[in-house]
Amino acid sequence: MDWGMKNRLSRVFKPNTGKTVMLAVDHGYFQGPTTRLENPRKTITPLVPYADSLMLTRGTLRNCVDAVAEVPIVLRVSGGPSILSELSNEEITTSVKEAVRLNAAGVGMSIFVGAPNEKQTLVNLGHLVNEAEEYGMPVLAITAVGKEMNRDARYLGLACRIAAEYGAHYVKTYYCDKDFEKVVDGCPVPVVIAGGKKISEKEALEMSYNAIQAGAKGVDMGRNIWQSDHPVAMIKAVRAVVHENATAKEALEIFEKESKK
Repeated sequence: MDWGMKNRLSRVFKPNTGKTVMLAVDHGYFQGPTTRLENPRKTITPLVPYADSLMLTRGTLRNCVDAVAEVPIVLRVSGGPSILSELSNEEITTSVKEAVRLNAAGVGMSIFVGAPNEKQTLVNLGHLVNEAEEYGMPVLAITAVGKEMNRDARYLGLACRIAAEYGAHYVKTYYCDKDFEKVVDGCPVPVVIAGGKKISEKEALEMSYNAIQAGAKGVDMGRNIWQSDHPVAMIKAVRAVVHENATAKEALEIFEKESKK
């Protein structure tokens, strides 16, 4: 691994803990104006100081994030269909050269293992890794899960391992309550968990804690932060779990205290 690759990874995964709190704000590329992300700049700005990186598209980056913001960027480079279409029919939509131009610390794309366009998205990943490694750019593979797919350890472990085998430098996947440590153990690159749909703050913090205890290297959380009534308090609580070894109970206490300010 060359210096540029190591440097970019160290901007996302903090060297003092080896973990990360990524803030996912890329939902609009297929969902449109998602609830509480209707105005991305308004949502993102107060959270930037507490995020280890932002996961977003180039359009949101250019128009909704100040260029002086000292936050690493993981740029989504895949897309194509909307929620009105077959989501697995994704292609690469943004070049690695564009990611370099935007000073990104990494690029991310979805793969759809078990979906109608599985082969297409996996080949996309292989081509992206080939191009990205020419520039020392880390690739995040996102194991997207369709409505009909089981989010169990067997499936998630399969998807994560395939992503690593194709050359992804780290993988984002969903957490499962049973045997998640097997998902992590079977993936030879770092695993971060997706926040998924909005659940209670207590449940989201418990999920984050359990994932970290099972070996995950962080979270890429969106709706469970910015759809909270107190998003800054929530991201602070998540950071406590990821970087400070706080328990879910301790993190919830942090959230409750911060939400009153």
